[in-house]
Amino acid sequence: MSDSAASDPALVDVPWADGTWTTPPAAVRIHDDGMDVLAREGSDAWRITSYGFVHDTEHALVAPLPQGTAVEVAFTLDLREQFDQAGVFVRVDAETWITAGVERSDGEDGLGAVVTRGVSDWSLAPVPGWSGRHVTIRASRSGDALTVRARVDDEPWRL
Repeated sequence: MSDSAASDPALVDVPWADGTWTTPPAAVRIHDDGMDVLAREGSDAWRITSYGFVHDTEHALVAPLPQGTAVEVAFTLDLREQFDQAGVFVRVDAETWITAGVERSDGEDGLGAVVTRGVSDWSLAPVPGWSGRHVTIRASRSGDALTVRARVDDEPWRL
């Protein structure tokens, strides 16, 4: 897939203040280059599968995602602790959502997603060499479908 095909959805800058936190983080610092977020210990988004528990304490800054648009999050990858993560969170309701991005698991950074329709399903693939680099995650909405892509620096988009 070419970069131009991946850039078709409408991308509009949405001011941070227009979003709503699903759960407020411990600290937020907004600056010229973006936003720094400090998560509360134990915060998570998960429903039932394998572990039997429900965690609905993620720190997601959400705004409407109209049909034919996309949300994009870019960051310098610097994950340190088990399950640290950065990416996008698209929420329909408490039992229907997708989170996609990079997560630290078992000492490695992995590109992955959690898709939840009542119960959560997690997938993760290692991305060696991404640490310290500029990562972009994009979720594009077309009808009732959501396509998620990622890239590091200016490399081609990956599904």
